[in-house]
Amino acid sequence: MTDAHAPHQSRGSRLMTGLRRGFRRKCPNCGQGFAFGGYLKLRSECDVCEHPIGEYRCDDAPPYFTIFLVGHIVVSGALAMEQSMSPSMTLQLVVWLPTTVVLCLGILPFVKGAVLGTQWAMGIKG
Repeated sequence: MTDAHAPHQSRGSRLMTGLRRGFRRKCPNCGQGFAFGGYLKLRSECDVCEHPIGEYRCDDAPPYFTIFLVGHIVVSGALAMEQSMSPSMTLQLVVWLPTTVVLCLGILPFVKGAVLGTQWAMGIKG
């Protein structure tokens, strides 16, 4: 239940470690156990190091970051498509609505893991 490598890392190094481990959806403390028990459900604790993962509250920020990222991708793509092909609005909707949904659902768990890793690195529990 102790933070692995915590005394030996600077704050910036610890943040990068937390982001990397969280983005991989692993325990931010040990980097070996899975942090998620489902699609977005955090485990109560790590199976490997028994770190209390469930104490971190990272439910609100990940959707905002995901929408920000996906919005930039989709708007850039839609503008590029409009400039190069000038497709009909129907084609734009057929292409970009499903793309937006798939990207949001695909990116959200990884962003939530990164937020979890950031909270671990900064010692924020909720």
